[in-house]
Amino acid sequence: MDANSIVDVAVVGAGAAGIAAAKALRDQGCGFVILEASHRIGGRAYTEQVETEAGKAAFDLGCHWMHSASLNPFVQIADSLGFEYSKSQSSHRLHLAAGWADKKEEVEQEDFFEQAYRDIQASKNDGRDISIAEATDRESRWTATFDYWMSLYHSVDSDQVSSLDNANYRDTDENWPLKQGYGSLIARFGADLPVELNSAVQSIDWSGGVLRLRTRKGEIAARRVIVTVSTGILAAGDIRFTPDLPLDKQTAIAALPLGNHNRICLLFDRDVFGANAPAHVTHRGDDGEPMSFGVRPFDHDYVVGYTGGRFADWLERAGIEASVDLARANLAKVFGSDITRHIVGHKVTAWGGDPWVKGAYSAALPGQHHARASLAPPVGD
Repeated sequence: MDANSIVDVAVVGAGAAGIAAAKALRDQGCGFVILEASHRIGGRAYTEQVETEAGKAAFDLGCHWMHSASLNPFVQIADSLGFEYSKSQSSHRLHLAAGWADKKEEVEQEDFFEQAYRDIQASKNDGRDISIAEATDRESRWTATFDYWMSLYHSVDSDQVSSLDNANYRDTDENWPLKQGYGSLIARFGADLPVELNSAVQSIDWSGGVLRLRTRKGEIAARRVIVTVSTGILAAGDIRFTPDLPLDKQTAIAALPLGNHNRICLLFDRDVFGANAPAHVTHRGDDGEPMSFGVRPFDHDYVVGYTGGRFADWLERAGIEASVDLARANLAKVFGSDITRHIVGHKVTAWGGDPWVKGAYSAALPGQHHARASLAPPVGD
């Protein structure tokens, strides 16, 4: 970075959006620089290699599934880079306090979920942008399980998210996990780009004809800036804008807060589940939050527990050991306490405390489904 020169475009953030923006700029022949606050690219796409008895295995700390795969541009990118993924619909079982749910109970839960989605769609048809909690039945036996899944899908609880934001999501029910990791895919996708790492942007002065960006490594001048950081970073004021962003942008940022979604990985020294174990299981006891587990993805000897919303925030603040203990206890209720003797390690995410993201997904507050469209248009050309 040279403060005496002016770059065509400065891209702030090297997550998936920043990488895509930079590649589009390169294709157009524009000069650009990518400024990334972290020591790595990818943002919330982050794969680590964990040690198992069979060798190293990929574990995604952030995104893992290529959602709505037939619409997802990363499927073609995965194919071009030789990444493996699964298209199959994996088995899912429900475990209750008394044991495995029977077929009648599983059908009842499925019927409730389908009715809840119809109720959410009805709120859209009626033009009512209310919370998911307000749009759906609060008295059912299955409400708590539904709310748990909403906390995973949106990273906030049902009373904190717009029903229209949910209804507007283009869900094709194609969720394809990547064997080598989604984080690894995005890192490979952006590996050919020049990125200034450890270069957190502290301020953007757009008061004159040329924009001035102050970073931890000094100042850079640019004719245009593309800001791709999370709404968590923007809402926290980590980047100061001079002059302030217009009120409609500030309102949109506040209307799209980041919630929390964390993953608890328990490593085993062998396959203790057997060939007939479901690929996913949700445990719901008589008390406490439900917890869902991914069991031995791609035959790796680990299990992943998922938390979302307020509970994910609380558990993250409680610490790593609290997360591990809870996942271990819930897993024992499903498969028996003997399996816990074979747990040999763990990996726990903490996205709420990540200084360069400050959360998981953005969720539109009730009444604020339009905020995504308001956030997108340019400011001051």
